[in-house]
Amino acid sequence: MADELGMDLFGEIDPPQRLLMGPGPVNAHPRVLRAMSADLLGQFDPEMTGYMNQVMALYRPIFGTHNRWTMLIDGTARAAIEASLVSLVVPGDRVLVVNFGRFGLLLTEILGRIGALVETVDAPWGETVPLDAIAAAIERFAPKVVATVHGDTSTTMAQPLEGLGALCRAAGALSYVDATATLGGMEIAADRWGIDVVTGGLQKCLGGPSGSAPITLSDAAAAHIFARRHVEQGIRRADITDGAGPRIGSNYFDLAMIMDYWSEKRLNHHTEATSMLYGARECARVALGEGLDARFARHAAAGRAMTAGLRAMGLRVFGDDAHRMTNVTGVYIPDGVDGERVRTAMRDQFEIEIGTAFGPLQGRIWRLGAMGYNAMKHKVFITLGALEVCLRCEGFAVSAGGGVEAAIAAWDA
Repeated sequence: MADELGMDLFGEIDPPQRLLMGPGPVNAHPRVLRAMSADLLGQFDPEMTGYMNQVMALYRPIFGTHNRWTMLIDGTARAAIEASLVSLVVPGDRVLVVNFGRFGLLLTEILGRIGALVETVDAPWGETVPLDAIAAAIERFAPKVVATVHGDTSTTMAQPLEGLGALCRAAGALSYVDATATLGGMEIAADRWGIDVVTGGLQKCLGGPSGSAPITLSDAAAAHIFARRHVEQGIRRADITDGAGPRIGSNYFDLAMIMDYWSEKRLNHHTEATSMLYGARECARVALGEGLDARFARHAAAGRAMTAGLRAMGLRVFGDDAHRMTNVTGVYIPDGVDGERVRTAMRDQFEIEIGTAFGPLQGRIWRLGAMGYNAMKHKVFITLGALEVCLRCEGFAVSAGGGVEAAIAAWDA
């Protein structure tokens, strides 16, 4: 049976075997895909709740924390971002956003929907925000929450976080970090950095599919969220007499309710996404089995090789070398080269996907990722070789094999 576009509606899904070397998602580890094919269980089955407890234990070292409240939010990485912000912030709260790219702007957009009073402390795209600028903004604005992205794939920059938690604690503010693009590939040290809430996703360095979002919360953040719930309940009781409405705008993303589900109480909130939980569990097992230090070193080697190869091809790498993410590299599209035609040729001729860009960088740079299951020597070398061919076809002068040779030398440097 075909639809109006001539598509076979009952044909078996058989996607091309593409090598996803953009800013994410990336190819999932085969062990993760196998784990996701396991049989489903009921949400209160003791085997299922046992797996939930295992997930909590497995993700604590990945987040660099001993936090009791370390769990999953069902949904893409953005689900955990929104759950965090909607549960921490009420309308009128002052929130400072450390903004150095597209995903800092996303935080401001979500906070604006909540009704927060938002101020940003900014850096140009391709740079990060100095700690003293954040300190000055905190002193000036007196926020209740400070929010930032760790690695912003739009600019390929990683914001330094050492010292941020101490600044926030001294000011009586809670801290939130979106580590979607770096969790499992660059160090996340929630406890050492003193960060109250950190969220991630599976589809980048953890080598899984999008659809489950790990999160960890400090005791201080948990206490704030639970205390807020008690206030909310009082407001709801007052509805009968004064018409006051509840403050939390979401049931699905209410962290207090989700935490009750992940606690010993097992209070029903939603039906856990079983297959995604299996996948998230296996992502963590793969990462910890490799060893986090070894995994971080592998991502650093892949990023170093990618950057060296691009430069050896005569391309100009985007952004500040001192604060570059290890897993995503931005590179300027050469003058006279059609960037989209190159991306299309990479996909059609080599089954390799590389990324385009957002906002002020749209049409100016490509973004090449090497993360998770794809942060491997041969995948980096194959990608550089294919890009060389596509550039030559566009008339850009590239010495044959130079990029791959430089990448090989840089991998073990």
